[in-house]
Amino acid sequence: MSALLRLSRFIDALNERVGHTVAWLVLVMVLISASNAIARKAFAVSSNAFLEIQWYLFAAVFLLAAGYTMLRQEHVRIDVVLGRFSRRTQVIVEAACIVVFLFPFGLIVIDLVWPLVVKAYLMGEMSSNSGGLIRWPVFALVPAGFTLLLLQGASEFIKRIAFLQGLVDDPGRKNQDKRDEADLAEFLRQQAQEAKK
Repeated sequence: MSALLRLSRFIDALNERVGHTVAWLVLVMVLISASNAIARKAFAVSSNAFLEIQWYLFAAVFLLAAGYTMLRQEHVRIDVVLGRFSRRTQVIVEAACIVVFLFPFGLIVIDLVWPLVVKAYLMGEMSSNSGGLIRWPVFALVPAGFTLLLLQGASEFIKRIAFLQGLVDDPGRKNQDKRDEADLAEFLRQQAQEAKK
Protein backbone atom coordinates (compact mmCIF):
# COMPACT_ATOMS: atom_id res chain seq x y z
CA MET A 1 0.00 0.00 0.00
CA SER A 2 2.91 2.39 0.60
CA ALA A 3 3.85 2.24 -3.10
CA LEU A 4 0.25 3.08 -4.04
CA LEU A 5 0.21 5.99 -1.60
CA ARG A 6 3.45 7.29 -3.17
CA LEU A 7 1.76 7.03 -6.57
CA SER A 8 -1.24 8.89 -5.15
CA ARG A 9 1.00 11.70 -3.85
CA PHE A 10 2.69 11.93 -7.26
CA ILE A 11 -0.68 12.21 -9.03
CA ASP A 12 -1.83 14.81 -6.49
CA ALA A 13 1.34 16.85 -7.09
CA LEU A 14 0.87 16.60 -10.86
CA ASN A 15 -2.72 17.84 -10.74
CA GLU A 16 -1.79 20.53 -8.21
CA ARG A 17 0.85 21.84 -10.62
CA VAL A 18 -1.49 21.61 -13.61
CA GLY A 19 -4.24 23.41 -11.68
CA HIS A 20 -1.98 26.28 -10.64
CA THR A 21 -0.58 26.61 -14.17
CA VAL A 22 -3.99 26.49 -15.85
CA ALA A 23 -5.27 29.20 -13.51
CA TRP A 24 -3.03 31.66 -15.36
CA LEU A 25 -4.98 30.94 -18.55
CA VAL A 26 -7.90 32.85 -17.03
CA LEU A 27 -5.74 35.98 -16.98
CA VAL A 28 -4.63 35.31 -20.55
CA MET A 29 -8.29 34.97 -21.60
CA VAL A 30 -9.19 38.26 -19.95
CA LEU A 31 -6.27 40.06 -21.62
CA ILE A 32 -7.14 38.64 -25.04
CA SER A 33 -10.81 39.48 -24.60
CA ALA A 34 -10.03 43.04 -23.50
CA SER A 35 -7.52 43.54 -26.32
CA ASN A 36 -9.99 42.21 -28.86
CA ALA A 37 -12.76 44.47 -27.57
CA ILE A 38 -10.48 47.54 -27.62
CA ALA A 39 -9.23 46.75 -31.15
CA ARG A 40 -12.79 46.20 -32.37
CA LYS A 41 -14.24 49.36 -30.81
CA ALA A 42 -11.30 51.73 -31.24
CA PHE A 43 -9.87 50.60 -34.58
CA ALA A 44 -12.71 48.54 -36.15
CA VAL A 45 -10.30 45.60 -36.38
CA SER A 46 -11.19 42.10 -35.27
CA SER A 47 -10.17 38.54 -35.87
CA ASN A 48 -12.01 35.25 -35.57
CA ALA A 49 -8.75 33.75 -34.30
CA PHE A 50 -8.93 36.03 -31.22
CA LEU A 51 -12.51 34.99 -30.58
CA GLU A 52 -11.72 31.29 -31.02
CA ILE A 53 -8.60 31.34 -28.85
CA GLN A 54 -10.77 32.59 -25.99
CA TRP A 55 -12.97 29.52 -26.08
CA TYR A 56 -9.94 27.27 -26.66
CA LEU A 57 -8.47 28.67 -23.45
CA PHE A 58 -11.78 28.32 -21.63
CA ALA A 59 -11.91 24.67 -22.71
CA ALA A 60 -8.34 24.23 -21.45
CA VAL A 61 -9.21 25.70 -18.06
CA PHE A 62 -12.38 23.64 -17.72
CA LEU A 63 -10.94 20.33 -18.90
CA LEU A 64 -7.37 20.42 -17.60
CA ALA A 65 -8.42 21.62 -14.15
CA ALA A 66 -10.99 18.85 -13.63
CA GLY A 67 -8.45 16.66 -11.85
CA TYR A 68 -7.31 19.60 -9.72
CA THR A 69 -10.93 20.29 -8.80
CA MET A 70 -11.37 16.69 -7.72
CA LEU A 71 -8.13 16.86 -5.71
CA ARG A 72 -9.44 19.92 -3.87
CA GLN A 73 -12.81 18.22 -3.23
CA GLU A 74 -14.56 21.10 -5.02
CA HIS A 75 -16.82 19.14 -7.37
CA VAL A 76 -20.52 19.63 -6.84
CA ARG A 77 -21.98 17.02 -4.51
CA ILE A 78 -25.51 16.33 -3.45
CA ASP A 79 -25.19 14.65 -0.08
CA VAL A 80 -28.87 14.65 0.89
CA VAL A 81 -28.94 10.86 1.31
CA LEU A 82 -25.24 10.06 1.75
CA GLY A 83 -24.84 12.68 4.48
CA ARG A 84 -27.01 10.58 6.81
CA PHE A 85 -24.52 7.72 6.90
CA SER A 86 -21.29 7.32 8.87
CA ARG A 87 -18.12 8.69 7.32
CA ARG A 88 -16.87 5.13 6.76
CA THR A 89 -20.00 4.27 4.74
CA GLN A 90 -19.66 7.51 2.79
CA VAL A 91 -16.06 6.64 1.87
CA ILE A 92 -17.10 3.15 0.73
CA VAL A 93 -19.81 4.67 -1.50
CA GLU A 94 -17.35 7.27 -2.86
CA ALA A 95 -14.80 4.56 -3.70
CA ALA A 96 -17.48 2.43 -5.36
CA CYS A 97 -18.73 5.41 -7.41
CA ILE A 98 -15.19 6.14 -8.62
CA VAL A 99 -14.90 2.57 -9.91
CA VAL A 100 -18.46 2.14 -11.21
CA PHE A 101 -19.07 5.60 -12.73
CA LEU A 102 -15.92 7.73 -13.10
CA PHE A 103 -13.55 5.15 -14.57
CA PRO A 104 -15.93 3.73 -17.22
CA PHE A 105 -17.24 7.19 -18.19
CA GLY A 106 -13.75 8.66 -18.53
CA LEU A 107 -12.46 5.73 -20.55
CA ILE A 108 -15.49 5.82 -22.87
CA VAL A 109 -15.05 9.56 -23.48
CA ILE A 110 -11.34 9.14 -24.28
CA ASP A 111 -12.11 6.18 -26.55
CA LEU A 112 -14.77 8.15 -28.45
CA VAL A 113 -12.82 11.41 -28.77
CA TRP A 114 -9.34 10.09 -29.59
CA PRO A 115 -10.21 9.14 -33.22
CA LEU A 116 -11.56 12.66 -33.76
CA VAL A 117 -8.31 14.15 -32.46
CA VAL A 118 -6.23 11.95 -34.78
CA LYS A 119 -8.49 12.66 -37.77
CA ALA A 120 -8.40 16.42 -37.16
CA TYR A 121 -4.60 16.32 -36.82
CA LEU A 122 -4.03 14.22 -39.96
CA MET A 123 -6.44 16.31 -42.04
CA GLY A 124 -5.15 19.61 -40.66
CA GLU A 125 -8.75 20.49 -39.84
CA MET A 126 -9.34 24.21 -39.60
CA SER A 127 -12.19 26.26 -38.22
CA SER A 128 -14.88 27.02 -40.78
CA ASN A 129 -14.69 30.69 -39.76
CA SER A 130 -12.54 32.99 -41.84
CA GLY A 131 -9.17 33.39 -40.13
CA GLY A 132 -10.04 30.65 -37.64
CA LEU A 133 -7.65 28.31 -35.87
CA ILE A 134 -6.68 24.70 -36.34
CA ARG A 135 -9.00 22.36 -34.48
CA TRP A 136 -6.94 19.40 -33.26
CA PRO A 137 -5.41 21.19 -30.23
CA VAL A 138 -8.82 21.96 -28.75
CA PHE A 139 -10.03 18.44 -29.53
CA ALA A 140 -6.92 17.05 -27.79
CA LEU A 141 -7.88 18.89 -24.61
CA VAL A 142 -10.74 16.41 -24.06
CA PRO A 143 -8.62 13.24 -23.74
CA ALA A 144 -5.91 15.18 -21.89
CA GLY A 145 -8.39 16.55 -19.37
CA PHE A 146 -10.10 13.20 -18.88
CA THR A 147 -6.74 11.49 -18.45
CA LEU A 148 -5.87 13.91 -15.64
CA LEU A 149 -9.33 13.36 -14.13
CA LEU A 150 -8.96 9.56 -14.30
CA LEU A 151 -5.50 9.77 -12.72
CA GLN A 152 -6.95 11.85 -9.91
CA GLY A 153 -9.79 9.38 -9.60
CA ALA A 154 -7.22 6.62 -9.13
CA SER A 155 -5.47 8.72 -6.49
CA GLU A 156 -8.74 9.38 -4.67
CA PHE A 157 -9.61 5.68 -4.80
CA ILE A 158 -6.21 4.77 -3.31
CA LYS A 159 -6.65 7.35 -0.54
CA ARG A 160 -10.12 6.06 0.30
CA ILE A 161 -8.92 2.46 0.53
CA ALA A 162 -6.02 3.63 2.72
CA PHE A 163 -8.48 5.55 4.91
CA LEU A 164 -10.61 2.45 5.34
CA GLN A 165 -7.46 0.62 6.45
CA GLY A 166 -6.65 3.40 8.92
CA LEU A 167 -3.48 4.48 7.09
CA VAL A 168 -4.41 8.08 6.16
CA ASP A 169 -6.67 10.90 7.31
CA ASP A 170 -10.07 11.44 5.74
CA PRO A 171 -9.46 12.03 2.01
CA GLY A 172 -12.89 13.63 1.53
CA ARG A 173 -12.07 16.56 3.76
CA LYS A 174 -11.64 19.69 1.71
CA ASN A 175 -8.11 20.98 1.51
CA GLN A 176 -8.05 23.81 4.00
CA ASP A 177 -4.88 25.44 2.68
CA LYS A 178 -5.13 29.14 2.12
CA ARG A 179 -6.21 30.09 -1.35
CA ASP A 180 -4.20 32.49 -3.46
CA GLU A 181 -6.91 35.12 -2.98
CA ALA A 182 -6.60 34.86 0.81
CA ASP A 183 -2.83 35.24 0.56
CA LEU A 184 -3.21 38.31 -1.66
CA ALA A 185 -5.80 39.87 0.66
CA GLU A 186 -3.53 39.30 3.66
CA PHE A 187 -0.55 40.79 1.79
CA LEU A 188 -2.56 43.89 0.79
CA ARG A 189 -3.79 44.29 4.37
CA GLN A 190 -0.21 44.20 5.65
CA GLN A 191 0.90 46.71 3.01
CA ALA A 192 -1.93 49.05 3.99
CA GLN A 193 -0.99 48.79 7.68
CA GLU A 194 2.67 49.50 6.91
CA ALA A 195 1.70 52.51 4.79
CA LYS A 196 -0.29 53.98 7.70
CA LYS A 197 2.76 53.83 10.00
